[in-house]
Amino acid sequence: MDGASTAFSEKPSPLLPSQQGGVPDQQNEAAPAASQEMAASFLKTSTLSVRKKLLQQTGLPLYSTSHGFHEEDVKEKLQQFTGGSVDLRKEDCGIGILTFNNPSKKNAFSGVMMLQLLERVIELENWKEGKGLIVCGAKNTFCSGSDLNAVKGLGTSQDGVELCMFMQNTLTRFMRLPLISVALIQGRAMGGGAELTTACDFRLMTPSSEIRFVHKEMGIIPSWGGTARLIEIIGSRQTLKVLGGALKLDPTIALKIGIADGILQSSDEDQSLEEAQKWLQQFISGPPEVIRALKTVVSSGKELALEEALETERDVLSTLWGGPANLEAIANKKKFNK
Repeated sequence: MDGASTAFSEKPSPLLPSQQGGVPDQQNEAAPAASQEMAASFLKTSTLSVRKKLLQQTGLPLYSTSHGFHEEDVKEKLQQFTGGSVDLRKEDCGIGILTFNNPSKKNAFSGVMMLQLLERVIELENWKEGKGLIVCGAKNTFCSGSDLNAVKGLGTSQDGVELCMFMQNTLTRFMRLPLISVALIQGRAMGGGAELTTACDFRLMTPSSEIRFVHKEMGIIPSWGGTARLIEIIGSRQTLKVLGGALKLDPTIALKIGIADGILQSSDEDQSLEEAQKWLQQFISGPPEVIRALKTVVSSGKELALEEALETERDVLSTLWGGPANLEAIANKKKFNK
């Protein structure tokens, strides 16, 4: 039995969200009283929380100059590290194919690729016909994280924090896209590549693929938002095992603990992409405005407090009720006859 199998042999089931309570409360209890009073005052005087505003307004970043983050300066630094590309193809069926293309370095992210990822996210934010997205790597490999040339060139603590904030901004915007997204994991998803998979709604793996969070072995922690998202997917205890053991997660183990949502039949690059498209299609059939609305309310339910999530549901419903898709469904008596 290998290390990953042993690590999950005792309690293989992922922790449920209901079992993860207490962390936010502990954080709140530790906050200074003055901060709590200020937060309470803010909520009383504003009908929308900051997070709700972020969710409702496309393109707003987590970090800005008020956090000491100067995006243009970071972009200038990243521009120095060239190589590879992030490509986007939009299909007529409403599915986009986002490809990490740097095969000579196992699709590791150069600085330019990080900039292009942000550009593609902005393009997807404005793709009104889009319903779904498949994220994959060129030449049958997903992504091996950051290009070491960029890592070496951004060697100070400040550089690391700025890169962290830039990628957290980008991947949070990606996660909030009104598109149902699937990471198609062919070959290896390592380090930052493993983190990228957690920004997708689902993860499909080919038979010979592998996910591995190798950050500990590099003397760091995940810094693209991967830890927080992984906890949401599999729970804090399982996350500690995955990160602390730098475990190699093959498709069987990944499916068992809840990181993977399915194992595809083929390891062939083209055939596995076709399989992933068919798998995704079952969740995105229907008008784009309905699918996008569904993703929006799910994102709100995941990130917002209950009252705010309910308000968002109400607001989004108002854009659909009595709309073309709703009226057509009623006219065709499709409500209960699928």
